[in-house]
Amino acid sequence: MSALPPASPRAQRQVLILAHKLLSERGEANSLALARELLGKIARLPPDALAQLFERLAQDFNPDPQAVLAAAQAYAATPNARALLQLTRVSEPPRQELFRRLNRAPGATGLLVRLRRSLLGGLSSHPEWRCVEADLLHLFSSWFNPGFLQMRQVDWNSPAQLLEQIIRHEAVHEIDGWDDLRRRLQPDRRLFAFFHPQLPEEPLIFVEVALLPDMPAGIAPLIDKASATMEPSKFKVAVFYSISNCEPGLRGVSLGNFLIKRVAEHLQREIPRLKTFCTLSPIPGLLAWLRTEPALEAFAPLLKKPQLERLRAARELLRQACGGEWARLSQLQPLAALDGEAQAALQRLCAAYLLACTALPDGDPVARFHLDNGARLERINWMGNRAPKGLQQSCGMMVNYLYDLAKIEGHHEAFTQGEIAYSRAVAALL
Repeated sequence: MSALPPASPRAQRQVLILAHKLLSERGEANSLALARELLGKIARLPPDALAQLFERLAQDFNPDPQAVLAAAQAYAATPNARALLQLTRVSEPPRQELFRRLNRAPGATGLLVRLRRSLLGGLSSHPEWRCVEADLLHLFSSWFNPGFLQMRQVDWNSPAQLLEQIIRHEAVHEIDGWDDLRRRLQPDRRLFAFFHPQLPEEPLIFVEVALLPDMPAGIAPLIDKASATMEPSKFKVAVFYSISNCEPGLRGVSLGNFLIKRVAEHLQREIPRLKTFCTLSPIPGLLAWLRTEPALEAFAPLLKKPQLERLRAARELLRQACGGEWARLSQLQPLAALDGEAQAALQRLCAAYLLACTALPDGDPVARFHLDNGARLERINWMGNRAPKGLQQSCGMMVNYLYDLAKIEGHHEAFTQGEIAYSRAVAALL
């Protein structure tokens, strides 16, 4: 879109006129024709005109305040179904119905996702657009319900365009070209992508799996493109080592609910000898949390007094070990120089961070994803990721989350109530 010339005021007016006309149209055939025409005009808008469109959507397509007030008062006076339905009808922003009608046109779903991507990019400097963003998020949460997503296995024979997208969108462990991708698609690896029926050629999210004899403690052997392929007879553990979202326009839309369970069940049918399903996951928020030197008193309701004292002692020991410069814990040499007590202190703080902070809205995003999907915090691995990104985010630490297929729903329900499932090994760190 950036290569397009600035939109004329006439073109912008035409978009708004068509939007109002589409909302007022009653006939299905005419509505579809208008949606197609409007879709084409929006697709040709350059960034400056998109910004103007977002402004108008935020200002001109809101509920009528007087109608909402009257309906709310009527419902308060007579809280019956009729009054509630009327309140619901008049309080819904007309933007939502506009987006619904526009979505009837072929190709509209992809366009709306791209529109939201652009909108999110300008949201920080245009807070008034948040009402438009809220409406799109509300609609996308229904349209991209995980139940609609189709799972496909990706292999070396998949279309080149799809393989290129996998390389481009890998967000956890960068794929270093075609040889690297080929290794990740060998018989002891699996890659599954999820698609929406309206975007059949665009993966929304994909998960990479390694088939191993044991639960791994480090990522390097899993992504070594020169490693030998393992014999199928040794497959006992399925390790989910990378999950990547492909579409920024769907940020905040929950695509992953029980995604791993679907993959695990598929693998269990394919390879019945697989008994253990786990992850090897980063902890992207750990070092940033350590550098804030958070008040550990906030953990008091969650930890017993001796645990809290050990946590304070661990932080002080680690602070002294890095000379008060927490950033040194993002460097390989200072980390390798830590003695056993300092290593144990870092693991203890990591366990506390994951157990006490993950249930909070700003908790570690990877931990929130897996625990909300029904996993159990199983093991914390010292120096599991020596790559620069792993060091800078989590002092090289990595986590195994265990997916017990019989307990996923229970763990998920518990997490929604603020409870985290964790192993005895993690408990012992505290």
